[in-house]
Amino acid sequence: MATKSSIHIKPCNIVSSEAHNRRTAEYMRNIGESRIYVVSKLSTDNEQWVNPDFGTTELRTHYDNIKRMVKEKTGRAMQEKERERKGKNGKIIKVAGCSPIREGVLLIRADTTLADVHKFGEECKQRWGITPLQIFLHKDEGHWLSGQPEAEDRESFQIDGKWFKPNYHAHIVFDWMNHDTGKSCKLNDEDMTEMQSLASDILLMERGQSKTETGKEHLERNDFIIEKQKAELQRIDAAKRHKEQQVELAEQELKQVKSEIRTDKLKSAATDAATAIASGVGSLFRSGKLKDLEQTNENLRHEIAKRDKGIDELKAKMQQMQEQHGKQIRNLQGIHNQELETKDKEISRLNTILEKAFNWFPLLKEMLRIERLCYAIGFTKDMINSILTKKEAIRCNGRIYSEEHRRKFDIKNDIFKVEKNPTDDSKLILTINRQPIGEWFREQWKKLQEGLRKTEEPRKNRGFRL
Repeated sequence: MATKSSIHIKPCNIVSSEAHNRRTAEYMRNIGESRIYVVSKLSTDNEQWVNPDFGTTELRTHYDNIKRMVKEKTGRAMQEKERERKGKNGKIIKVAGCSPIREGVLLIRADTTLADVHKFGEECKQRWGITPLQIFLHKDEGHWLSGQPEAEDRESFQIDGKWFKPNYHAHIVFDWMNHDTGKSCKLNDEDMTEMQSLASDILLMERGQSKTETGKEHLERNDFIIEKQKAELQRIDAAKRHKEQQVELAEQELKQVKSEIRTDKLKSAATDAATAIASGVGSLFRSGKLKDLEQTNENLRHEIAKRDKGIDELKAKMQQMQEQHGKQIRNLQGIHNQELETKDKEISRLNTILEKAFNWFPLLKEMLRIERLCYAIGFTKDMINSILTKKEAIRCNGRIYSEEHRRKFDIKNDIFKVEKNPTDDSKLILTINRQPIGEWFREQWKKLQEGLRKTEEPRKNRGFRL
């Protein structure tokens, strides 16, 4: 059975996500010798990509940068925790905290490449403004089968004599924020449905059903493994019940045979043929149908005992896995807390230095804002260096991207320059042909809309000629 495309988006747990995705040494030690769901000898097939435009590979650093950006753009601190507010009807409504970094788990094929998933991520950026930060292809995860795979299973293979069912997938870490407005990108159910269809088209996979169609919720990776083990346990229980039914039927048949034997004894008593019948009955007990049934029963009891032992071992193994999983979570939480404490101290120190720098160099904050804007529209590092550091005007051809309008606009021999805001000397603006870039984008958008209306009007005015 071929794997169907599917993507699940959730808020990104920065610490645990990076440890899992990068297969850190500490993470692999915490998993234990059993590896649970990771086969280390298959990890060489994994691939990864980190967005070079953000200048950092650490999600924590990027998260902190987003917090500062939100404060700068909106004047308010980013709401990280869940809060409550009263609705118009007087009822208390829970409002989820901001999730500026989110992680998508995307099912892939064995032959899916990093370039395929990167293409998907770039298309998501163009359509919805969510920017891929990291991509990880995992081809070393899955679960062990208790026996041979089913006939339609074409993905499972043997490792050291045991059958392994792979779970090929990719992790895409997105920046979910609009860096011009300081607000998170809003995607509705239709957008998520379109995203799933996009994954199916790009990865050349059959589209999976949404949870609205199936009614099933997505399972986290460890819960998924436990559910697989539970399913296997249910299969074994079903086999056990089948064997027990066979034993019951055999015992019923045995009673029927004994009853027939007693009836034959009564009918043939006090006759000369009784001896012959008794001899036949004795033969039946010794080597006939009865003996075969008793042997079958004994074999079935032995099989049930064996199954019971296997079930007990599986239950013990599941309990061990759950305890181990809990230990892993506690260890990771301890590491996370230590890292948070260290990072908080470092952030406090850097914030102090940054405040001093902003006071000593008032235009520094503005230059950083202009830098982010230049990256957003599509400038390279060399272009940004020329326009900011060297304070040179640059002439460009090609296309530039507007996050406000979520599309690219053509430019031809246009001149870009960073200038002081004519109304506020403490502010800087990026101009195109001496016009603020925001105004230029709005003019281009207006021209585009007017062009579309002009092409539609002749169609609307068509009628019958007399």
